Amino acid sequence: MNIDDYADWAAGIVARHKEDGAERLSYLGLGLAEEAGEAVGHLKKRLRDGALDADGLADELGDVAYYWANLCLAIGKSPSDVLAASRAKIEAKLSRG
Repeated sequence: MNIDDYADWAAGIVARHKEDGAERLSYLGLGLAEEAGEAVGHLKKRLRDGALDADGLADELGDVAYYWANLCLAIGKSPSDVLAASRAKIEAKLSRG
């Protein structure tokens, strides 16, 4: 499965629960922030405990991807286009030093 196929699948789930518009954007943005916080919690626990729960972190990163992919589509962008633009931006920064 590629990222755009995943996003189409994920958007179908969100569409069942949230109408288009500001409420959907807010829901997706808050979901992204919540899941990113849970992912970061795994990193904090690694510092505290000295061990990383890689499976738990991967699970949270999957949740981050769900909300991120939905946000991409909600603003009319395919996730693959967003990633391509990000790559181009980072490569331009790297080439400037």
